[in-house]
Amino acid sequence: MVNIKILGLRHPERYAVRRIVLSAQNELQAQYPDLPVEIAEINDPSQIGKYAFVLVLPSLVINEKLVCSGSFPSKDEVVGWLREALQA
Repeated sequence: MVNIKILGLRHPERYAVRRIVLSAQNELQAQYPDLPVEIAEINDPSQIGKYAFVLVLPSLVINEKLVCSGSFPSKDEVVGWLREALQA
C-alpha cells in the first residue's frame, strides 16, 4: 500500500496535486495493475506542520516521506516517487 498525503490550506492547490497524482497512478497501472494507493488531503495547519514548513503552497508526502514541498510536482516526478515507494 502506498500512502499519499496532499498537504495544503487551499482546496484548488490540493485538487491540482491530486490530479497530477492520479495521472501518475494511471500511467503506472500498466506496469502495476493492482497498484494499491490511498490518497488523503490534509488542510489542518497543525497536521501540515508535522511534515512541511510551507502552508500556503502544496506539499506531497508519500509513505510518510516528504517528497515535494512548496511547489507543484510534475507527473514524471510523481511517477518516479511512486516507483521508489513500491520498491521500498
